[in-house]
Formats: sequence, structure tokens, C-alpha cells
Amino acid sequence: MPLALLALALGAFGIGTTEFVIAGLLPDLAADFGTSIPTAGLLVSGYAFGVVVGAPLVTALGARLPRKGMLLGLMGLFVAAHVLSALAPGYGALMAGRIVASFAHGAYMGVGSVVAADLVRPEKRASAIAMMFMGLSLSNVLGVPFGTFVGQQLGWRATFWIITGVGVVAFAGIAALIPRGTRPDTGLRRELAVFRDRQVWLALVMTALGWAPVLAVVTYVAPLLTDVTGFSAGAVPMVMVLLGLGMVVGGPLGGRYADRALMPSVYAMLAALILVSAVLLGAAHHKVAAVIAFTVFGVVASATIPAFQTRILDKAVDAQALASAANVAAFNLGNAVGPFLAGLAISAGFGYTSPLWVAALLGLAGLAVALLSGALDRRAAAPVPGPATPRPHVKVH
Repeated sequence: MPLALLALALGAFGIGTTEFVIAGLLPDLAADFGTSIPTAGLLVSGYAFGVVVGAPLVTALGARLPRKGMLLGLMGLFVAAHVLSALAPGYGALMAGRIVASFAHGAYMGVGSVVAADLVRPEKRASAIAMMFMGLSLSNVLGVPFGTFVGQQLGWRATFWIITGVGVVAFAGIAALIPRGTRPDTGLRRELAVFRDRQVWLALVMTALGWAPVLAVVTYVAPLLTDVTGFSAGAVPMVMVLLGLGMVVGGPLGGRYADRALMPSVYAMLAALILVSAVLLGAAHHKVAAVIAFTVFGVVASATIPAFQTRILDKAVDAQALASAANVAAFNLGNAVGPFLAGLAISAGFGYTSPLWVAALLGLAGLAVALLSGALDRRAAAPVPGPATPRPHVKVH
């Protein structure tokens, strides 16, 4: 794999770290700014909203820029946002820094996916995308725990300065390693035209529904492990680390299979996600089984990412950047929908295992959309019967 993919992955690592590290810093932020923890928690939801809105918006605004220049601009914006966050004199300034960073997030992951795919042979595109997205997986295993620890020891501003440093190194790596030949995009009008294709919309819906089960489960994994499985609160981070390690393994594995047969891999991964969610309903009551099942869940969840992202590139054809960024927004829509529905199930009194049912049903809906999309592919590829050839008339004497 080209070294340039490491630069893209480092940028993704910084983005993944800043997205989730804020959750571990909420008590310190609330105390520093004199706000409640729920108010400080808006820094999380504000970021997610910014990704959904900013991914297609910022990509559309930069549609005529060369992709390398676009990536450099986005990483520069990311660095500036974290300098603003680290120096924030108040809550409002920190929220502004978070939203600016979230605008860079969605566009960077979308454009970066296109660049990653262009860096390798066509048959290796999903693996290249998986390599870039591995930065996100590693951020959950390494970046978020380390950033939380630093913030608790040295103050939350130190965490933002470290993320700023990651962004500077990623900027330098992109400048040095991404070839200048990364072509400019096709212009806003042509980019927008891609949304006339129903297959593009099906790919976006498939991503949102197929990813929503992951956050439906992960968001409520702590109370599930303590109240159902019987783990102590101190053991929860260890299980989360194993789940994160599963995601690190799953991304490249999913990319490899998606390169071989994209849609069959999508079907298999979504079916596996449904199956593991169902298995967890029983495994959650036994400690060893729960740890194994959650680790497998991480593998399967991460394996879907390169397949979903490659599918949108296939269907967007020559107008890929905006569609790719929209797919990143679809992932974040899944981030919102999954926990929301799981929370409704818990609030309705179905207990902490109910997110597993929600995950299975969402996965089933995603699989149905994937099967519909695949059926449309097969119908489009089927040969159109031509007019019947008349049989020669043979006169019988």
C-alpha cells in the first residue's frame, strides 16, 4: 500500500480522536465553564450535527479544487479549529471550534476516500479505503483513552493541543506524500447530478441503516455489561478496548473481501451483524461469552465500512467526492438514529438488552435495502431481448 495512505489515516486518527474524546472530558469542561454536564454534552451532538451538514456542504463548495489542495485546506481548517478550541475563553468559543472541526471531518473523510481509491489499482480500492478508515478505529483504541488521560491530568486544553499537533503532522504528510496528480473534481453541477440516480440514494440509505446498529449497541454497552452481564464498572473499559481491537481487525478484513466481491460481501456482513446482535441477546448473560461476542461484533461492524464507502464510489461514477462526503453524513445519521431508537426501547421498559433487538431490526432493514439495490444491478445488467428472428420458410413438396 502507498505511504500516502498512512498520511490519510493519520488525519482520520486525529478526526476520530476529537470526535469521541470530548465525552471523557465533559465533567472537566462543565466545571471550567460553569455549565451542567448535559449542556456540555451538546458539544458532542453539535459536532455530530456539523458532520451531517458540513460533509456535503463543504465538499460542494470545494468541488472545483484539486483533491490534494482540498485535503490540505480541510486539514488546515481542522488545525485552526483545534487552536480555537484550545484557546477558547468560554463555552461559545469552544462550541464554534467544535463545529468548524466537524465541517472539516465529513468533507475530509469523503474526499479522502476518493483519493485513497485513486492511489491503488481498481481491484484494491476497498482495501485502500479500509486503510484510511483504520485511523478512525485506532483513534478509539489509542487516541481517545490517551486524550482522556491527558485531559484529566493536565487539563482539557492539553488534549486539544495534542490533537492540533496530530493535524499538523497529517497536513505535512499529505503535502509530502499525496501526488499532485490527484485530479480536480468535476464541478458542482455535475456533482449534484449524481443524486438523480436512485442507486446512489439506496447506497446512502443502506449505509445509514447498516451502520445504525453499531451505535445502537455501543452507546449502551456500559449499562448492558454492568446491569445484565454483571461486570464491575472498572471492567467496562477493558471490554471496550477489545471491541475497539476487533474494529481494527475488521476494517482491513472487510476491505479485502469487498475487493473480491462487493455486494456479496455487503450481504454477508449485514447478515453477520444481525446474527451477532441476536447471539449477544444470550451471550450478554455470561461474562466470557459476552466478551467474545462483543469482540466479534467489533470485527463485523468495522468490516462494513469499506464496503459501504466503495459502493457509493461505484454508483457515483465520475462525480464521486460529493457522494462520498454524503455517505460520511449517512454514517453520522446512523450514529444518531441507532442510539435514539435504542434509547426509546430502554425508556419503554424493555431493558438494556433491547438495543440488541433494535440493532438486529435495523440491520435487517439495511440488508433489505442492499438486496433491493443488488436486484436493480442484476436487472440493469440483464441482456435486453431483441426482436425474434423469423424462421426461414421451407416449402415442402
